Amino acid sequence: MSPTHPANINVAAALAEAQDEYRRRNPKSLAQYEAACAALPGGNTRHSIYAEPFPLTMVRGDGARLWDADGHEYLDFLSEFTAGLYGHSHPLIRRALDQALDTGWNMGAQGPAEARFAAAICARFPSIDLVRFTNSGTEANLMAVSLARAVTDREKILVFKGGYHGGVFYFRGKGSRVNAPFEFLVAQYNDIPGTRAIVAPHAHDLAAILIEPMLGGSGCIPAAPEFLADLRALASETGAILIFDEVMTSRLSPGGLQEALGILPDMTTLGKYVGGGMSFGAFGGKASLMEWFDPRRKDGFQHAGTFNNNVLTMNAGLVGLTEIYTPERARTLNRFGEGLRERLNAVVRGRGLSMQFTGLGSMIGVHMTDAPIRCEADAARGNAGLLDLFYFDLLARGVWIAKRGMMALSIALDAADADKLIAAVEEFAESRGPLFAGLSGG
Repeated sequence: MSPTHPANINVAAALAEAQDEYRRRNPKSLAQYEAACAALPGGNTRHSIYAEPFPLTMVRGDGARLWDADGHEYLDFLSEFTAGLYGHSHPLIRRALDQALDTGWNMGAQGPAEARFAAAICARFPSIDLVRFTNSGTEANLMAVSLARAVTDREKILVFKGGYHGGVFYFRGKGSRVNAPFEFLVAQYNDIPGTRAIVAPHAHDLAAILIEPMLGGSGCIPAAPEFLADLRALASETGAILIFDEVMTSRLSPGGLQEALGILPDMTTLGKYVGGGMSFGAFGGKASLMEWFDPRRKDGFQHAGTFNNNVLTMNAGLVGLTEIYTPERARTLNRFGEGLRERLNAVVRGRGLSMQFTGLGSMIGVHMTDAPIRCEADAARGNAGLLDLFYFDLLARGVWIAKRGMMALSIALDAADADKLIAAVEEFAESRGPLFAGLSGG
């Protein structure tokens, strides 16, 4: 369909009007952004939170709510891209941080919390016999992939279109020219024959298979269980190391998606909420792999990092994983998410809109198409203008989500908050429904 189709013109006009209103409502955020541009390229140090025409500046958070520089209040349905699972300023996390600060920090030594935190992680995630900490999910994936290359003495890394494994493992869209300089084989997500065809000529040199069990940044697109099972088989056949990037998906059951699906990787990477809201990453797996990092081993590998075991993360993460996000609390939150997604889809189906909400448990993706979505290419066929309009409309109604349409639930949200989201989506469907008519892919 031509970009000049009347329906597209109407979407563009509605979006321009919404952006004008956004500018009018947020002069202090605009001023803050313009000041930031003096010291930061594009006023930004994190691409995922940039939004045209300028990003909002948040100045306060409490529970499930945020306030921006211009005094607007929002229900937080983004939860820091899954990292903010505990909501804002959870009292037990705050207590853990206060206690850590009371005893000092930056001590250049091991502390009492890290071993207990590590033991809790090993007990929680079935593929992890031993674990090491990093500062981010990006670092965790970098270490896991580097370990795989070292122990296999191979070069090729199988990844998937739409995958995001951190700042140097970016495979959405056209990828990134600043990715880590590894030899990647890039396959289609959820495509067993296509993946095997790509691997076949390189099976002897395949070091690792790195995959998110559900694509997060590309729209909360779950991997089919049979696809993950075949990757498990493929890794075993080739001698490659299967790495599940559960930086986001570890929240989706007590032991992550690996536990829910009963498919165990050789290694798992973690991050986000597991650190209690502090900077955090971890990689772990079979003892035979992780023991290469034993400092007592003369032929072992080096792994350092000043803040790997920083006292704030160690204490906050331990309390979060053992006292707050218990297995039962994880099951409760994800049941809540499943029910909310069903209600959201019922709203748009009831109006016959080419729109859907994907995901699993407490992670939700919004797409402006009603066609099946199994990979990034399917999601890309949705109408981008309507997705942007959805973002601005929800902001105007006091709901905070990612501009790309991602939501992640926190334990601070309740049934009344879910009702407010449903009402906001119903209002969007009512007011914008006519714009869907005649649009391809939505």
